[in-house]
Amino acid sequence: TQDLFCPFHLCELPYLVHVNVTEQMTRLAKQAKAASRELAKLTTAEKNACLLAMAEALEKNGESLQQANELDMEVGARMGLSAAMLDRLKLDDKRIAAMAKGLREVAVLPDPVGKILDERTRPNGLKLQKISTPIGVVVIIYESRPNVTADAASLCFKSGNATILRGGKEALNSNQIIAKTMIEAGCKTNPAFPEHAIQVVPVADREAIPALLSLTQ
Repeated sequence: TQDLFCPFHLCELPYLVHVNVTEQMTRLAKQAKAASRELAKLTTAEKNACLLAMAEALEKNGESLQQANELDMEVGARMGLSAAMLDRLKLDDKRIAAMAKGLREVAVLPDPVGKILDERTRPNGLKLQKISTPIGVVVIIYESRPNVTADAASLCFKSGNATILRGGKEALNSNQIIAKTMIEAGCKTNPAFPEHAIQVVPVADREAIPALLSLTQ
């Protein structure tokens, strides 16, 4: 007991927490970078099939999504969120159906990967082309609305990018189960689907954001 409350340990604690968050974010980023290389190998048809399966999975798992969302709603109420904010946070049948509809709409969009943006032939006969390619890893920071998790992840996936999603702490349970549902559907549809293509930051610590943004490599 005396050791636990020693000032030396109290001084060390913030540093240890910071290191743990930094290590967590570094792990997420490394996993995302590896996943991005695998995503680049998927064809348009394979990506679209995964997106359609994800949409169906969200609808089939609506009850589980709403149960997780209820936990967030309880936390939000204890945090003193306004009625408007709680409404933005809530997931009901209508909003889950809208998420699934959004994924299906992304599936029918033209694939931006491999599009020829410009081409020319040099006087010496050398042909040059500018072709669109994925960025690699995209970090998206947003608040409240859990449906953004599905929207953002699907757009990044269609464009061949792995994504790390950092939603508001009030929606952590909802965001995690949405991502988990999408990942499982992708893996079942295509064995080549990289499980770390979609990741949700699992901690509410504000240190996670600067830690992520510092990982430019």
